[in-house]
Amino acid sequence: MGRYAYLQGQFVPMEDAKISIQTHAFMYGTACFEGIRAYWNADDQQLYVFRLTEHYERLLNSCKILRIKLPHTVEDLNRISLDLLRKNNEREDVYLRPIAYKCGHQIGPILAGVPDDFLLFVIPMGAYLDVSKGLKVCVSSWTHLSDNMVPMRAKINGAYINAALARTEAYDNGYDEAIFLTRDGKVSEGTAENLFIVRHGQLITTPVTADILEGITRSTIIELAREELGLTVVERTIDRTELYVADEAFFVGTGAQVSPIAEIDRRPVGDGKIGPITRRLQELYFDVVRGKVAKYKHWCTPVY
Repeated sequence: MGRYAYLQGQFVPMEDAKISIQTHAFMYGTACFEGIRAYWNADDQQLYVFRLTEHYERLLNSCKILRIKLPHTVEDLNRISLDLLRKNNEREDVYLRPIAYKCGHQIGPILAGVPDDFLLFVIPMGAYLDVSKGLKVCVSSWTHLSDNMVPMRAKINGAYINAALARTEAYDNGYDEAIFLTRDGKVSEGTAENLFIVRHGQLITTPVTADILEGITRSTIIELAREELGLTVVERTIDRTELYVADEAFFVGTGAQVSPIAEIDRRPVGDGKIGPITRRLQELYFDVVRGKVAKYKHWCTPVY
């Protein structure tokens, strides 16, 4: 059976899901998106979409910032997503990419007066980063975009050239990932992930005012750490050198999930192995997203 996407208000074969080369979003990056995971639970014979509603709430907030008006509510977007997953008969871990975009063909970088549309496609996806071992990470020479330039509070397609430059630099220099600093030299986040460190038994993460994406996985980990592990979680500014003396560090995100960091700028994090807090959160997270923890089952939307 062929795969389908959702485009221009209808389900179409994936090979027919095309937009014009003159599309405003293609020319100017005037689009916003979400990344949503759905996890297959073989025991339940069920596909669970993780925090579906929260993702579409954030998409509509991104739309406000980018002056995109969709004719869809969160409930509409949820329904479209579930219908597409069923139509594709997905029975493995998959990744959903909804995009709200400026679909007009006008020339000129402007948000006003350009029509909007919505599309959605689904692809199989396993690990985005290798979560089984610690990553080798560098602090990027590229500065993170700031809220008054291209706001990271919105997942704006065009903003990710900043991430592409930083990640490419990291790869070229033998690292797995990069960490951005803000314009004032404080730690922000990874190229497509939020960042946590552990110091003296406390879990610390950068605040939402550090030019970060207000991550849904980030909020999930904060709640799990407090409620299930009894950890103190602190949201505050992090200095670059704190990264070098952290006991543990890890990235989180829909794609990254919970990805341990073993080394930053050639300096080992802790003993250079996956730390105990990171490992516990990682194991708990994977149980939660597959619908195996009753307390958090409300975060998992069944497809079938």
